Amino acid sequence: MIPLYKPYMPSHLPELETILHSGSLAYSAHGKAFEQTLREFVGVDYLMSVNSFNSAVLVALITLGIKPGDEVIASPMACLASNQPFVTMGAKVVWADVDPQTGTLDPESVRKAITPKTKVIFHNHYCGYPGYCDEINEIGQEKGIYVIDDAIEAFGSLYKGRMMGRTGADVTVFSFQAVRLPTTIDGGSLVFKDKSLYDRGLQVRDSGIDRHFFRDSLGEINANYDISVPGFGATMSELNSYIGLMQMNDLNGLLEKQRKHAKDWDATILNDYPDCKLFNHRPDILPNYWVYGLLAQDKASALLRFRSEGYVASGVHFPNNRYSVFGSLISLKGVDAFHNHFLAVPSGWWY
Repeated sequence: MIPLYKPYMPSHLPELETILHSGSLAYSAHGKAFEQTLREFVGVDYLMSVNSFNSAVLVALITLGIKPGDEVIASPMACLASNQPFVTMGAKVVWADVDPQTGTLDPESVRKAITPKTKVIFHNHYCGYPGYCDEINEIGQEKGIYVIDDAIEAFGSLYKGRMMGRTGADVTVFSFQAVRLPTTIDGGSLVFKDKSLYDRGLQVRDSGIDRHFFRDSLGEINANYDISVPGFGATMSELNSYIGLMQMNDLNGLLEKQRKHAKDWDATILNDYPDCKLFNHRPDILPNYWVYGLLAQDKASALLRFRSEGYVASGVHFPNNRYSVFGSLISLKGVDAFHNHFLAVPSGWWY
């Protein structure tokens, strides 16, 4: 059975044991090198790594000044890890509907969800397929609302020829969890459009500390330095950073394999699966094909057929608007229609 997900790990990690016994395990040289390689890959200046995707979202929210009671517009069709941090922060989640053909936020539904308390639009790019970036960013700019691109599954995906992280959002959050590319076993990163937000974010991910001033000339904590920024420990360890760094040279080749599998699936679906439709083939996007998505007329039957033919198939995520942790349970037509028909099959580098 070909799995839907699989962690990638380079066969040769020559410095792993050296790092383990080096006495330098916290964020340092490998962390900085990994960040620089990520910056070059995405084509951005203001990128930082963190120890988990949840940390990435929390650092973003704290940096943007989100407080309890503030409203965040988000998509229910997303990984639970994307939306749970809002509850942790005490923010109110306001669901917007999705386009049933793409699974990503419907710009008009977003516009209707805005209230005077709206502080953030959290724009999920479902299963690595970029959403309507220009339209969502335009709404944010028009209304003075921050836009965070939720690229939890979209590292390496392109929108209008630009990498996710360069699509115009105020902040982009990435996941490097076990089944992402690259993987650091657990981890994530943030891209900031603005240097002042980036500088503040560096403090937030390090317990509010500005390392330029925290210690005096003797290396002691500076008694005259004040901690005025809230934060928590979210830096990525040297071990995790090294594992991520060692994958970066392989990344383009792995993405190329996934995109080749997707082209093969296009032909297979068109020729052999009359009850399934191609999914989100907008000409302005190039997904990373973390998974290959399709729309099935009968989702349950299609799932069983794929599995009988040796492919693990899944709907991937469950509508978050059906979870009571987010407040009142609501129904959204686009979400229901998409969830009833979306199915993912493997398109990974491993076969």
